[in-house]
Amino acid sequence: MSMKTGGGGASRPDINLTPLIDVLLVLLIIFMVVSPARPHEFETKVPEQPPENTNVEIIPDPTTLVISLAPKTLELKLNNDVVTPEELVKKLTDILSKRPSDRKAVFIKAPKTVPYREVVKIVDLAKGAGAEPIGLQIDYLED
Repeated sequence: MSMKTGGGGASRPDINLTPLIDVLLVLLIIFMVVSPARPHEFETKVPEQPPENTNVEIIPDPTTLVISLAPKTLELKLNNDVVTPEELVKKLTDILSKRPSDRKAVFIKAPKTVPYREVVKIVDLAKGAGAEPIGLQIDYLED
């Protein structure tokens, strides 16, 4: 059952784009007017510096674990105690097994002159001992 139109073709719907473009232009103008109202600067509070004449002693946290590498000799130190890689793993395992899971952070401190593979070895040793997370510190250590 088909219907034929008498004028030689079917009529096609035609969309009038003029009102759509008018709405888009109005929205564009609204966004252009409103956008400068956003704040361009944020206020920050900077901590105050202590007076220069006072002696402020910074006491490091004794529970912080720092593994440092000497620049030329690649000597390992755990919190300023010289250790071998085997001793490092043993000491870290003993210390970290007694801590809760949120206090097992270890920092590895090495100068830029130390080859990357040496730092990766220390990261592997620390991970094997149960350290997580591990922070890397780049430092210009003295000889």
